[in-house]
Amino acid sequence: MTFLSVLAVGFLLGLRHALDADHVAAVAALATRSRSIGETVRTGIAWGIGHTVTLFAVCAVIILSGVAFPERIASALEFFVGLILVGLGVDVILRVVRERIHVHAHAHRNNSTHIHFHSHENKTEHNTAAHQHEHRSTLPSRALTIGLMHGLAGSAALLLLAVSQQVSTMEAMGYVLVFGVGSVIGMGILSAAIAWPIMASARKGSASFKRFNLAIGTGTAAIGAVVMFHSYPNVAALVTSL
Repeated sequence: MTFLSVLAVGFLLGLRHALDADHVAAVAALATRSRSIGETVRTGIAWGIGHTVTLFAVCAVIILSGVAFPERIASALEFFVGLILVGLGVDVILRVVRERIHVHAHAHRNNSTHIHFHSHENKTEHNTAAHQHEHRSTLPSRALTIGLMHGLAGSAALLLLAVSQQVSTMEAMGYVLVFGVGSVIGMGILSAAIAWPIMASARKGSASFKRFNLAIGTGTAAIGAVVMFHSYPNVAALVTSL
């Protein structure tokens, strides 16, 4: 396999890696806080960058040191990621249940119209003037942080290690890098796809938007629980051995 072939395979697998259930769940839960399609895409890209930075660091250590990634450590990290997903899902559910969410379209000073949702918890009046605000164009720090933690999960690192054993060190590092780039691009595309149903539910009104958010929160928590369940035996063995 030529070096370009290695890079091409890494890029394509990176695109595919973005579609893993736990990744989709994490970004979908984070996207429930987004107020536009653009913000949702930035959220996905921020998560992808964080995931890639940590994954690249872990894989670089593995490739350069030649030390295998211990299965029990990988399981412990997977368990931690599952716990994060449960937390994200519960957070979405609690926000829907506790807050009075109001959904509508409104125009900004530049005459552009956006679909937005607003919390009116503990408020008796709806202040329309409060909708004149700026939209942040920076990468969401919350998504970036969760992406950094999510990149610690061992499944991708084990996959990359298996590939790195068949090529040179430089080719392996290049593979990891384009894998990460592919996952960032894939997550950006996926985020755009996630944004459409969220915005569509918002256009239908607050009740539809709340139901959709509850479905996302429940699904995210459920996927997190499954991840924790599958990794628990190795985590329990690790704790017992300490």
